[in-house]
Amino acid sequence: MRPVGYAYLHEHLALGVCPPIYPARVRPVTRIMSMEKEIAVPAVRAPETSLLDHLLFALKHEGIDLAILAGALPHLPIEALQNALQASPNGIYLRKLGYLYEAFVKRLPFDVNVSGRAVPLFDPVRYVTGPAVRDSRWRIDFNGLGTLDYCATVRRTPEIDGLLEEDILTQAATFMASLPPGMLDRAIQWAYLSETQSSFAIERESPSQDKQQRFMQLLRQAHEGKRLTEAYFVELQNSTISNPFDKAMAFRHEQNYLHNGLPGALGVSYLPPPPDLCNKLMGALMTWANQLPDSDSSEAVPALVASAILSFGFVFLHPFMDGNGRISRFLIHHTLCRMDGLPHDNLLPISVAMRRYEADYLAALEAFSRPAREHWRVSWVDADQYDFEYLGLDALYRYWDATNAVAFTLKMAKVALEEELKAETRYLACFDRVYAAVDANFDIRGGDLARLVMMCLSNEGRLSNNRRKQFRYQVSEEVLDAIEAEAQNVLEEYKNP
Repeated sequence: MRPVGYAYLHEHLALGVCPPIYPARVRPVTRIMSMEKEIAVPAVRAPETSLLDHLLFALKHEGIDLAILAGALPHLPIEALQNALQASPNGIYLRKLGYLYEAFVKRLPFDVNVSGRAVPLFDPVRYVTGPAVRDSRWRIDFNGLGTLDYCATVRRTPEIDGLLEEDILTQAATFMASLPPGMLDRAIQWAYLSETQSSFAIERESPSQDKQQRFMQLLRQAHEGKRLTEAYFVELQNSTISNPFDKAMAFRHEQNYLHNGLPGALGVSYLPPPPDLCNKLMGALMTWANQLPDSDSSEAVPALVASAILSFGFVFLHPFMDGNGRISRFLIHHTLCRMDGLPHDNLLPISVAMRRYEADYLAALEAFSRPAREHWRVSWVDADQYDFEYLGLDALYRYWDATNAVAFTLKMAKVALEEELKAETRYLACFDRVYAAVDANFDIRGGDLARLVMMCLSNEGRLSNNRRKQFRYQVSEEVLDAIEAEAQNVLEEYKNP
């Protein structure tokens, strides 16, 4: 079935950007319908071959795809756009087209007489949007998640709307505030340690004690809310890398790539943008991040949405030859802190959740990296030497769909709160109860008691025969039985509150 709208523009013009996620195609239907994987269009409603008609159809029925628009608009004859605007100068979709034409191509060589009400570029019903900046010539409010130099798109889905409605950060702050100070301090210490270990584990790395300590200190620096600059990113990269030969002095000036272990060109699984483009886009990404209003502002982007865009956007740009993954996860915490999403020194162990859901993490990354890889020609020379030729448009990396990244980050924040942080505080509460009860009735060395209680709680309230043998010359059977009995009682209470 023939393509329509963005799918037609992408195929007909052979645009070097990602194809539309939900392509529109002519199908035997009676009305335009959103299906599971495409938009079905009746033949009578489908444009024929006019680029202008396909562009207007796409804007009206498919929303905003900045990458395809940036690639297609240079092919649009000015005369066709001029004639359409003269006939209908206040048409919403024509105004959007004129606005984007001037943003992506050049200023139109004729006057426009727009008198209609101002309209948002991104429909807030269909998209998560940012602060609006009005263009007075076209009376269009740019409200994207970024700028026209670099912009992510987040489609509203039932999952994203539901998770945003839950307001996970407020739940987290309320929960942390409800904990006794001593309990909160221990839970946060656990969170910092576990977040550090998980961030390294995602990259299959076992850090030294010194490396682990440096990254924990880095996480605490997130609360300083520093502006994002190249110098600050270099500082972060140097803090996460121990090999002096891998430490950067600036954003990269050579092409890097990710490897999946397969031989030859097949082993190159992802290529970030060429160095010059990478540097430009990092500048645009930092500019947007530094201008984000805090979470109390009426125009604020939800902090978890902003953190997802910055984290995934950074790793897709890959501005360093090494250390990008850990910095990208650090950026989640940096953004939450900078936007006042969490109280000072508090932390959600999101990397711990990511580690648990690694397959989903990989899927969120590959939603962009797989189609982007198709726009590179890779030739294997020998050993680890390759020739890389980028065949796509700048717009591929400049404008990307962050829907999967945002949905994943929101889900991980919820998991970090419900399945990690709350679980750890329940464990600490159980430990305190068991320890205090046994310590009140028996004289046992504190270190031995603490170890036994931890072992018992981690084994569903039972001490194995091996553990009993291990401590048989230090602790009596009566004490071991008491630890088990108290642990089982406490675990049952927390299981059925």
